[in-house]
Amino acid sequence: MENNKKREKVPRQIMPEQDPAARGTNFDEVPLGYTEEQALAEASRCLHCKKPLCVSGCPVEVDIPGFIKLVSEREYASAARRIKETNNLPAVCGRVCPQESQCEELCVLGKKGEPVAIGRLERFVADYEQSTGDVSIPAIPTSTGKRIAVVGAGPAGLTLAGDLVKLGHGVTVFEGLHKPGGVLIYGIPEFRLPKDIVEAEVEYLVRLGAEIRTDMVIGRGKTVDDLFAEGYDAVFLGVGAGAPVFMDIPGENLSGIYSANEYLTRSNLMKAYRFPEFDTPVARGKRVAVLGGGNVSMDSVRTALRLGAKQATIVYRRTEAEMPARREEVHHAIEEGVQFQFLTNPVEYIGNERGWVRGMKCIRMELGEPDDSGRRRPIPIKDSEFIIEVDMVVVAIGTTANPVIPATTPGLETNRWGYITAQEETGETSRTGVFAGGDIVTGSATVILAMGAAKKAARAIDEYVRGLG
Repeated sequence: MENNKKREKVPRQIMPEQDPAARGTNFDEVPLGYTEEQALAEASRCLHCKKPLCVSGCPVEVDIPGFIKLVSEREYASAARRIKETNNLPAVCGRVCPQESQCEELCVLGKKGEPVAIGRLERFVADYEQSTGDVSIPAIPTSTGKRIAVVGAGPAGLTLAGDLVKLGHGVTVFEGLHKPGGVLIYGIPEFRLPKDIVEAEVEYLVRLGAEIRTDMVIGRGKTVDDLFAEGYDAVFLGVGAGAPVFMDIPGENLSGIYSANEYLTRSNLMKAYRFPEFDTPVARGKRVAVLGGGNVSMDSVRTALRLGAKQATIVYRRTEAEMPARREEVHHAIEEGVQFQFLTNPVEYIGNERGWVRGMKCIRMELGEPDDSGRRRPIPIKDSEFIIEVDMVVVAIGTTANPVIPATTPGLETNRWGYITAQEETGETSRTGVFAGGDIVTGSATVILAMGAAKKAARAIDEYVRGLG
């Protein structure tokens, strides 16, 4: 009890960051990570509860008290290995996982003060492992002779591949883009998730034994049925939900209006922010409006600032309290000079004589009763229209499912929104031997929730293929 009181007096360690004035002009990572001294101090705060609630809040079942104890003993590489027993992407999760609403939300310390910074400690040990090269490859069981095809090399596909390889199965991952990583590589900007971090995590999975084939669009040249014909015993669909959604308002076809998908893919995957060193250009507006209030909106508006925007504005139809973006990302955006137009909804784009967007007619909103999301429904205020001057708009109001795989896979059921229907605890679909998980099932969600779904599917696939005889 005395030790617990001492731990409670240790303040939560603040992670160093780039100065806001400097980072708004570069794409270097914003948070700089804990020093060893900070990591030890933060690890000392853990109460090592007999019934750790934090673990129940982790979708990938990390032994949180176990790895933190190893940090406190300065066994950093061992701490990373402990995390990797259940989480194949710790350096990624330590950066983009919303720990504040999952494991940290359940931390006992958080009931009276601030919870242990679990995510920052996860990042510390993962970065230590990568920077020192002290990466240990666990022993892989004798091959079962079973082969699994994984469609999509995003968080779900990579997680499932790692789990199944460690169970002795042969795994081939088919990725449509020219680099594996999915949203980690094309969607999340360098200043939030450096691409060399993603590449190192993917390389670890390859060293485990996963085969990754890029530039392979399943549903086009090769179908799910073709994969079975080639001898795969099961197929997992982890293709995400990357089809852009627009508002369908007048003027939407004007030049200068982009989906967040295209805007971020050009900048991140195609390295357009380093044009002309890389040969993909990207629009560089001076008065940029980004529509939406999620993490993709924050990524887009902060990218616009770094690409030279003099005014970068989030336009959101609710208030800041209802924004689904992580608080940390909103805080960083405010520090960097992003402006916010709350309770505002576009109703029309206005173009110039050359067909480029020059303005956006908006209407003021007020909040009514809660809708299906639990947030208060935005209601237009009559005769409150006004115009925002813009020369570029990025639409980041969500994504939807790409219909290619359902359209080319007979018997694969989807719901009314086009997402694949799958069992929550197993990932089983209406097609025998076909499993699915992540955004293609749930719609746009977080990286860690996609990974959690993949872990459940991996267990179900393991049981399924072993039962084939």
